[in-house]
Amino acid sequence: MHSARNDENIFLKFAAIKHYSMPAISFFTESISYSLPQKLKIKKWVKATIEKEGYQLQELNFIFCSDEYLLSINQQYLNHDTYTDIITFDNSEEEKLIISDIFISIERVKENAKTYKTSAFDEVCRIMIHGTLHLLGYKDKGKAAKTLMTQKEDEYLAYRSEFGLV
Repeated sequence: MHSARNDENIFLKFAAIKHYSMPAISFFTESISYSLPQKLKIKKWVKATIEKEGYQLQELNFIFCSDEYLLSINQQYLNHDTYTDIITFDNSEEEKLIISDIFISIERVKENAKTYKTSAFDEVCRIMIHGTLHLLGYKDKGKAAKTLMTQKEDEYLAYRSEFGLV
């Protein structure tokens, strides 16, 4: 016997399987107009970075926003009243599984690029991989941790060339 209820159960099972078997990296904007170039190559690069570190990707959302939008998140969720270039939320409840939202201030990225005399594209890649590295267990508090984080950033920024991103 066939019923709508069975169809619904089958759909839910398929959706769950599809969700777990097809990792997703998505890009969004909030309160700004911004279009990330080379999205497909960036998705491949970030996914490969995650896998190279022994993690599994389920869902990773990069949300590009304004300074004010990120400041409000920083105040609301972290009780910090300062501007920042990135805030990473690890939403996974399982070890070695990536489910996250990473918020990036494009205004900070552009300012950082000027300060460090690099392109805005290279800087947005650096910030994206920085947030991803936090999800992979790397920290940046303390001299030794910050040194290792910078080494890993440089390593994975160089890895972009394998994806035609340089």
